[in-house]
Amino acid sequence: MKDVMRVLRDARPEEMGPGAPVDEGVRRDELARAMAAPRSEAGSAAPVRRRVRPAWGLGLAGVAAVGAVAAAAVFVAPGGDGTEPGRQGGGGERVLDARTVLLAAAEKADGQTETMRAFWHQVTVSSSTYTVGKGGGRYAVTVRSRAESWTPSRPGGKAWAAGQELGAKPATKEDEEAWRRAGSPGTFKIEIPVVPGGKGRLKGFTVKTAPGPRSFNGSALVDGDKVFWLGRNVTMKDLRSLPSDPKRLKAELLRWYKGHDTESNRPMASDRWLYTVARGLVMDMPVKPGVRAAAFRMLAGLPAVRSLGKVTDSQGRTGNAIAVDEKTPQGVIREEMIIDLASGTALASRNVMVAPAAGASVPVGRTMNSTALVGAEWTDSKPR
Repeated sequence: MKDVMRVLRDARPEEMGPGAPVDEGVRRDELARAMAAPRSEAGSAAPVRRRVRPAWGLGLAGVAAVGAVAAAAVFVAPGGDGTEPGRQGGGGERVLDARTVLLAAAEKADGQTETMRAFWHQVTVSSSTYTVGKGGGRYAVTVRSRAESWTPSRPGGKAWAAGQELGAKPATKEDEEAWRRAGSPGTFKIEIPVVPGGKGRLKGFTVKTAPGPRSFNGSALVDGDKVFWLGRNVTMKDLRSLPSDPKRLKAELLRWYKGHDTESNRPMASDRWLYTVARGLVMDMPVKPGVRAAAFRMLAGLPAVRSLGKVTDSQGRTGNAIAVDEKTPQGVIREEMIIDLASGTALASRNVMVAPAAGASVPVGRTMNSTALVGAEWTDSKPR
């Protein structure tokens, strides 16, 4: 049976190696498709690399897409779950500032308790939108996938992952009309550039309107104990030992900051890097509640973080969104995280185009990709 780490290796083409600039949404899509593909399509076996860089914040088991981060590189066609995210609180409702939102989330997280069990289990639903067709017949389709992961709490265990393509569909009513004019095809060939700026060689893949089969794979942990990427490969013990004081947590994380972003060698300021790391930490990783609270407090101290008010995520859930803007070759992209203040947890993340670069094909206000965290818990239930 093809193991999960080999699927991850096969999901990363040569041009998307650790030194190459790459859009996080594209990388996550690659991993999601690899995990959702039937085993016969996953590719041939190959040696596992000892140093693994999965999509940011994901377990080494390869669960797709929590906390998508636009790493400012590869062109992504018009995207996501449609247009500008839904805003709540009309009629003069006061919008909480980012610091208030994050400190409220931290207070709730601080009050939580937990019991470690055999596996950290997560379920996510991710989506990205791409343009298909040619000339005046081009339109956008949204591709969705579901992923599960079971990360063992003890060294020497086995990590498990399941994935399923949920099917592609036209992104808007206008796109649906164009799709029908094109004959309502059930299969789409999507092409994306593999270099920054949306020019040069293209990489292609095929998606269908019909849901695909569910895949299920298991693999030994890297080095027998590495479970997540946090500036480096880390063990469960590393995660559970992180400090619950925001200043100490910041210092600990910055030990692994090398002056560039999390997925390429593109320069990135330390505060911007901390936002990326902290967002992955609070959304993806089985840290203690006090550490999650410390991460929220650390985020509250970053000047670039701002509040967007109440929004609804792709699952129809309401939360308070915070965001930072990132200047990329595509334009300025707003990287959002949606937080449920009642529970002190993150619900979803998404990337929205706010100022396209000259010649870019992504319209203003388009959600380029998004990920919703459907469930995260410790469990003794056997992966299946």
